[in-house]
Amino acid sequence: MSLVEILWPPFALALLLVFIHAIFGLEIIKRGVIFTDLAIGQSAAVGMAVSITLLNGAAQTELTFIFALAAALLISFASRRVRHIEAFIGLLYALGISSIMLILSQSGEGLELFNRLNASDILFTSPSDVLRVSLLYLALAALMLGLYPRLSGALKETLFFTALAVTVTSSVQYAGVLVVFALLIAPAYAAMTQTYFKPPVFAWLFGAVSVLFALTLSYTLDLPTGYTIVATTALFSLLTTLFTKR
Repeated sequence: MSLVEILWPPFALALLLVFIHAIFGLEIIKRGVIFTDLAIGQSAAVGMAVSITLLNGAAQTELTFIFALAAALLISFASRRVRHIEAFIGLLYALGISSIMLILSQSGEGLELFNRLNASDILFTSPSDVLRVSLLYLALAALMLGLYPRLSGALKETLFFTALAVTVTSSVQYAGVLVVFALLIAPAYAAMTQTYFKPPVFAWLFGAVSVLFALTLSYTLDLPTGYTIVATTALFSLLTTLFTKR
């Protein structure tokens, strides 16, 4: 198998992850609930931990989605009823990560599973994975770019958080919680600090360059792929926000 055949699926998956997460990331920053995605992602990972540790991997997608959707709807409900919503979301994240540790403590591979839930190695992505993800993300993008702006009130909120839960359900299983957080926030944050390009365009370009550089670095230096993506996108975003002229 040639190098191109090995690397094109993870490159394609990374670009798809950047594309869909930039859409949600821009909206999350506008809402001022930066850690929403991290809390939802961590809750999704609880569902994965339950499946892997207690059910031998059965119903993994279903449990991941149930936990992600429950967290998303809870945040949506709380955002209209509680003060200091970021504190609420932070506690939800703490509940999620502690629950994962308690669940994984029942497994002899707890630490390895925890690392995989946080940042997976997408270098082993298959062409069939890319096809499934592309169909799902294109459908979600059509909803968010076409239908979402036309809605209002509770219906708009429900669509946003449900679509976010579906996205996180998929991306956490392929990439891990920290990678999802980095791809949601880093490109969008960098995009909103500059004025040369429209934010979605800049976020997509920024994310694409960042993950392609990270994957190349990971493959060349034999570094953990997920954590390389997180470090690269976070570093590039911080440098962009510090040195971009306003």
